[in-house]
Amino acid sequence: MNDGHSSSPLGAEGANSPTRTVRYSNTKATLALAKASFRSIMRSPSAVVFTLAFPLIFILVFGFLGNGGTRIDVGITPGSDINNPVVSMLGKTGMIRLVKDKSKEEFDKLLEKGNVDAMVDVHRKVNTAAYSVNVVYTSASRDKGGILKSVLNNLFYDKTLKPTVAEIKESTVTGREYKTIDFILPGQLGFSLLSTGVFGTAFVFLSLRQTLVIKRFFATPVKRSSIVIGEGIARIGFALIGALFIILIGHFFFSFTLVHGVVTVINMLLLATMGIIVFMGFGFIISGIAKSESMVPPISNIVTLPQFLLSGTFFSIEAFPTWLQPISRALPLTYLNDAMRKVAFEGMGLWDVKFQIMILLIWGIVIYAVAVKVFKWE
Repeated sequence: MNDGHSSSPLGAEGANSPTRTVRYSNTKATLALAKASFRSIMRSPSAVVFTLAFPLIFILVFGFLGNGGTRIDVGITPGSDINNPVVSMLGKTGMIRLVKDKSKEEFDKLLEKGNVDAMVDVHRKVNTAAYSVNVVYTSASRDKGGILKSVLNNLFYDKTLKPTVAEIKESTVTGREYKTIDFILPGQLGFSLLSTGVFGTAFVFLSLRQTLVIKRFFATPVKRSSIVIGEGIARIGFALIGALFIILIGHFFFSFTLVHGVVTVINMLLLATMGIIVFMGFGFIISGIAKSESMVPPISNIVTLPQFLLSGTFFSIEAFPTWLQPISRALPLTYLNDAMRKVAFEGMGLWDVKFQIMILLIWGIVIYAVAVKVFKWE
């Protein structure tokens, strides 16, 4: 029976009990920030262009060009006579680079992988003035082997030379074919990660600071670490999606080599994660020292262009002048590109590229130490 008083669903005791407080979850806040940031990245034309469009354009161009290089790496077999006219003439052709001072075991591995296009063993024939030239080609570099055969024929069977200068014996060893895409794709993947990490991070945090979004976050229970981690998760996730897309396009359309299939892809994605984390450190530094958004592109280009050009993105750093190679070997992208190629084509595991990973970790420690000093919240 209703006595005229409104009844409480909690009863008398519930009405007098203290209100329960819900504990704030920074984990949920971090994930929410990551989700919002990921959506923002997906809607950004510049992010899509730098992460996917540019690398894919280069991959398509070089993928269709094929393996049309003109430089031939020829190894001189240990114990071979190098003070003779045969080796001298090979070195003067302009397109042949002679590789010396390596052991037979090292040359065998280079030949099988296609890193050396052929081996030449030169000895003087007994009781004659002519030389015996034993050439070993690799099926991993068929096109360059064919070019080398033409060069040898021109050198030693030209009418202006005595036919007794050298007797050539030829054979071929079996190796995995090394295609242009096997070199280009890891470099373009590294470029994609570098652009995403540097430009994306620098623009986002500078914009959040200038629009006072970060200052508004400080009025909430959100921790500063949640803001950074949330943005990092979003950018890493976007970069890995782009990396996977690039790898699959290269593999299925241009026969990019993945020695161990899915395992190789996973290892490449783990390397990509390390790379993007390191490159984001550059973005944090730039967002801290840039006074306006107009300053971000020139400062970012100072960081990215030298690495893009000198880190073996398009050409092996061995092709650079000797004085330039130490600079190339000091850049973090060089080691990421090198690790990617070894994992993809040579089938190495992460432990096998521990030196490259160690250099990336050292770069990461140094970069984030600087970022802590220069990064600004307001």
